[in-house]
Amino acid sequence: MSRSPGAHLGWDEFFERAWVERGRIGAPARISRLDRGWSTVLRSNDGTELDVARVRNIGADVAVGDWVLTDDDRVTDVLQRKSAFTRRASFDGMRAESQTIAANIDVVFLVHSAGTPPNQRRLERELVLGFDSGARPVVVLTKSDVVDDIRPLHDTLAEVALGVPVLVASGRTGDGVEAIADFAGGSGTLAFLGASGVGKSTLINSLLGEHTQETSTVRSGDQRGRHTTVAVELLSLPGGGWLIDTPGVRAVSLWLSGDGIERAFADVFELMDHCRFRNCKHDREPGCAVLSAIADGRLDPQRLVSMERLVAEEAALEADQRARERLDDRVGRRRSSGS
Repeated sequence: MSRSPGAHLGWDEFFERAWVERGRIGAPARISRLDRGWSTVLRSNDGTELDVARVRNIGADVAVGDWVLTDDDRVTDVLQRKSAFTRRASFDGMRAESQTIAANIDVVFLVHSAGTPPNQRRLERELVLGFDSGARPVVVLTKSDVVDDIRPLHDTLAEVALGVPVLVASGRTGDGVEAIADFAGGSGTLAFLGASGVGKSTLINSLLGEHTQETSTVRSGDQRGRHTTVAVELLSLPGGGWLIDTPGVRAVSLWLSGDGIERAFADVFELMDHCRFRNCKHDREPGCAVLSAIADGRLDPQRLVSMERLVAEEAALEADQRARERLDDRVGRRRSSGS
């Protein structure tokens, strides 16, 4: 029987219980990279040394960061995830497909650049995904070395990052990098998500102490960059812990939400609780606490518009999924009756 992996690989009581429920069958391993039907996995049975192997993952729903059980050269099972960063990835007719970018992460850093105007609307979407992932979201404002005064940019992002830390860092100078690494706590897993050209790869190189990730220049006209990172990868941090780098994400599309919208827009939902009518539409109703806050400047009207847009997007996605499920049920019944 295989021994439990070492805690330094991110193994903890949560995964131990999941393994025990499966009878401690199979060898636990953590996925560090995916390549067309194959997974690169890390194993640690003595608590110190890491063994790197490649196993087949055909038919298994896996993501980088997952804990899997292996037998010889294949994945036999995927342990329950503690967290997962999932977004809407593609469309197949009516069907919306989900994409899990990273799994079993402790802190997800939402990376924005001081070299571009702050985008509150994008950050709001990222915060919804971050909260829904089960990880702790933290905002990082990179490239602090390209501006004389970082405070206005920091404050603009902080306005919508309610209760979420907003860190300032520079991968080039190293400022703020140690504070980011501290979030790993020796064995935790950090994930970095952001648009192309925001400085993720430069920041990650600084964290790793080496030029592991390629970097690219951004266009001078709009400060947008190419997708420097081409594959999601689990990387070891020098001071302990793990880091998951992801390709730049241009479009931030929601997947089915838990309480992410409520947490990202806690200020709006708090006001809604004080409206005179329970079914208040926050349009022209008397006694609307939301409209009152907008009128006296306590709430930016764009916050309400943004929240309503995300709620509508989620409702449309749920309707699409229900329609697809009904269609699949009808197709299944026809096949059963014809067999």
